[in-house]
Amino acid sequence: MSGFLSGVVGAILEAWDELRIHKVRVLLALIGVAAAVTAITAVTAAVTMLQQAMQEQGERMAGRDTTLVASLWSSSPVPPPAAEIDAAVDSVTERYGITYYSVESWGSLSVRTGGGDQPIEQVQFVDPDYGTILRLDVDGGRWFTEADAQQFAPVLVVNQPFLDAFAGGATVAEHPTVLLGGDTPVTAAVIGTVPVQYPEEGPRALLLFDHALRWAPDSARAEMYRFWVPPANAADLGQVIERDLVAAGFTASVEPPFTDAFLLDSASRWIVLGVGGFALLLGGLGLLNIGLVTVRYRIREIGIRRSFGATGGRVFFGVLMESVVATFVAGVIGVVIAVAVVKNIPVEAVFGTALQDKPPFPLSAALVGMACAIAVGALAGLIPAIYAVRVKVIDAIRY
Repeated sequence: MSGFLSGVVGAILEAWDELRIHKVRVLLALIGVAAAVTAITAVTAAVTMLQQAMQEQGERMAGRDTTLVASLWSSSPVPPPAAEIDAAVDSVTERYGITYYSVESWGSLSVRTGGGDQPIEQVQFVDPDYGTILRLDVDGGRWFTEADAQQFAPVLVVNQPFLDAFAGGATVAEHPTVLLGGDTPVTAAVIGTVPVQYPEEGPRALLLFDHALRWAPDSARAEMYRFWVPPANAADLGQVIERDLVAAGFTASVEPPFTDAFLLDSASRWIVLGVGGFALLLGGLGLLNIGLVTVRYRIREIGIRRSFGATGGRVFFGVLMESVVATFVAGVIGVVIAVAVVKNIPVEAVFGTALQDKPPFPLSAALVGMACAIAVGALAGLIPAIYAVRVKVIDAIRY
């Protein structure tokens, strides 16, 4: 065993020495291999990041995997109180151990200004878990917490047009407040801001549902709930949630979870990998040509080595390892460059959205790059190695 290992190590060191001697000949081919490995490794890693970006974009629209949506309504002329529905939902989630859930309803509020009460049509009533379920971005301040529901005054998360219209353009860092109008005016503090969704968006506000029940009961309606549940239990939980809400006296319908329509399909993956593989093949062809030329120049050397007892296997392995070692070094350089490139990608500019859970550089991408480099090196060195073995000793010495 030790003799075999020493032979392998000796062949590798010999191959490295030969590369140092013929470095000018193989340099251009190795540059091509390194560039191709960089491309295929970076593309593999970028596909992973693109997949994450598309998944997060889908989750901002439909909720995390797996999010059930329950719609509640009433056929009676007098709908049940929103607080009663909310209490029933709390009971269901506690019964089945659902940690993340939130009401989602739309209504309106009025803000009292010097000119009277100004209505705001884009008001959303939610629970603190809403931001987690739908990956809501907060670009200033903070999102709601469970402790906010116990405060003696409402708190708001708004967009910048809201602050421009009702807080004199103040930023959330200045701790602005607004006076919510109605029959019982109350001062609300702005604790966070969300990004503007489109250029012409008007004032928008998000208010905790518990605060809406207390200070805007006429606007608070428990129409829809989102439940983030384990994927394995989604189907069963959807049925029991609907059953229990109906048993509690409400008309309810639980929709199945959103599918993976935003996921990158396998065809796209193979297309981008095919482009990198083609570039790698071109680099391997260049290395093959250089290997054949180098072996022709070394025929006399090979013949002398054979005459001193070098076996055909040793000659074959030595010539093959020259190509493999060369592409291995080029592969390492290519992977290092790919890691540097991917780590410094401006994610928001490239993918159009910031990643909340930015994936680490995938080990699989580095392994794919190195495997491709070694495979190309082996293929590029195979033909020169066979040619070297077939050289006859006496003819080689005469060459």
